[in-house]
Amino acid sequence: MKTVTIDPITRLEGHGKISIFLNDKGNVENAYLQIPELRGFERFSQGRRAEDMPQITSRICGVCPVAHHFAATKALDAAFNVEPTSAAKKLRELMYMGYYIYDHTLHFYYLGGPDFVVGPDAPPAKRNVIGVIEKAGVEIGKEVIKHRAYGQRITSILGGKATHPVCGLPGGVSKGLNKEEVKDIKTMVESSIDFAKFSLKLFGDIVLANKDYVNLILSDPYQLATYNMGLVDKNNKVNFYDGKIRVTDQKGKEKLKFDVKDYHKHVAEHVEDWTYIKFPYLKSIGWKGLIDGKDSGIYRVGPLGRLNAADGMATPMAQKEYDKMYETLGGKAVNSTLAFHWARLIELLYATERAKELINDPEITSQKIRNPVGEPGEGMGVTEAARGTLIHHYKLTKDGLVDKANLIVATTNNAGAINMSVTNAAKGVIKKGDVSNKTLNMVEMAFRAYDPCFACATHTLPGGMQLEVKIFDHNKKLYKTLKQNL
Repeated sequence: MKTVTIDPITRLEGHGKISIFLNDKGNVENAYLQIPELRGFERFSQGRRAEDMPQITSRICGVCPVAHHFAATKALDAAFNVEPTSAAKKLRELMYMGYYIYDHTLHFYYLGGPDFVVGPDAPPAKRNVIGVIEKAGVEIGKEVIKHRAYGQRITSILGGKATHPVCGLPGGVSKGLNKEEVKDIKTMVESSIDFAKFSLKLFGDIVLANKDYVNLILSDPYQLATYNMGLVDKNNKVNFYDGKIRVTDQKGKEKLKFDVKDYHKHVAEHVEDWTYIKFPYLKSIGWKGLIDGKDSGIYRVGPLGRLNAADGMATPMAQKEYDKMYETLGGKAVNSTLAFHWARLIELLYATERAKELINDPEITSQKIRNPVGEPGEGMGVTEAARGTLIHHYKLTKDGLVDKANLIVATTNNAGAINMSVTNAAKGVIKKGDVSNKTLNMVEMAFRAYDPCFACATHTLPGGMQLEVKIFDHNKKLYKTLKQNL
C-alpha cells in the first residue's frame, strides 16, 4: 500500500491535508481530508459577556467575519427576547450583500476559478489570480480588485470596519445611514451588478463554451448525491440573511423545513478520531458513514446546496441564470461538485440585485435602528455564510454571560461531503500510480469547489506553507518526495 500526502492543500482558508492510499496496481483504495488544526472558540467564549460575542466570533475568520458577526447577533436577539426593528434588519441584510460581493468575487477569481480559467493542467505558478489576469486581461484584473473593494467598502460603511464589523447589537444595529452614504453605496451597487453579469458571461465564454469543461463538470468523479440544505424565504426562494432552514433530497424534493430554534431536533454531529472537524448529519436518517444516497444523513450546504434546497432566486436576473444552470446540467437537483462555481456566480448576481432593492428602500435611512432587550436566556441564530448554513447557539447566565456556546459552521456542515468528493475525485483521476501535478490538482479541485474555510471550522497553532507529497512503497518505505514552495 502506497500513501500520497498533499500537505498543505492549496487555495483555501485555513489548513488541511489529503492522504491518498494506493494499492499495488497504483489505483486509489481510499482518500481522506484531514484537518490537523485545533478549534477553541466554543470553549473560550464561556464566561464572556454575551454582547461581546459578535466581535469575538467575527475573529474566527478574516474571510467571513460578517457571517459570524450576524449569526452571533441574531442568536443574541433570541437570547434577549428582542425583535430588531424593520430598518435594522434591512441594514443588516444590506451589509450582508456587501460581504457576498467581495467574498464570492474572491473565490471565483483567486481560489477556485483559476482551475477553469487557466485550466486544471496549467503550471502551478499560473493557477492563481495572476494567471487569470494574463488569460482575461489586465483591465479585468482591475475590475476584480475594484469590486472586491466595493464589497468591503459597503461593509465598512455599515459595519464600522471592512473586516471585523462592530455594528451588530441585540435588537438592532449601532449605526444608520445618511444620504451621502446611500448615494455612495448606490454607485457601487450599480457597478457591481454589471460586474456580476460580466463574471457570468466570462464563465459562459470560457467554461460552458468548452465541451471538455462541461464534460468534466458532469463526469462521475465529481458527482455526489447527498441531501441539500439552505435558508429560504416564505416563497422557498434563496435568502442569505433570514428565513427557515430547508432540506431537499437528491431529486430536489423537500425533506425538512424548520426554524433555527429546532435545529438540534434535526441535526447531530458525529466525531471521527482522525480529524478535528466534526461531521453533521440528519438525525432522522442517521450516521451511516461516509456514503451518499438517500439512506445517508450527510448533506451539502453552500452555493449549490442553497440553490438545490430552494425553488429559485428572489430577484429576476438571478432567476434567469438559475433556470439556465438547471436546464444546462440536466435538471434538478444538480449533484455535480464542480457546479458550485456556477452557483456561486449566480449568487453574486443575486447579492447585487438584492443590494439594489435594499439601498433604494425608503426605510434604509430610518434612525429607528434598535429595540430594547429583555432578560438573558437561550438563543440560536442562523445566516447563510458564503460557504453555507451557519448556526450559533448560546446559553446565557442570569447575569448575561455565556454559559455554553455551540457553533456549526458551513465547512463543518460540508465536512462529510468534502471527504467523499475528495475520495471520488482521487479514485476517478489517479490511475496506475499517476500522481502528476495535474492529477493531484484535480483531486484538490474537488474540495476547492466548496470554498472550504478551515479557519472557521478549526483553528491552527503552528503552520507552514510548503506543499510536500510523500510516496511510500508497500513496505511503507519512502519511495519519493516531491516538494513545492508556495
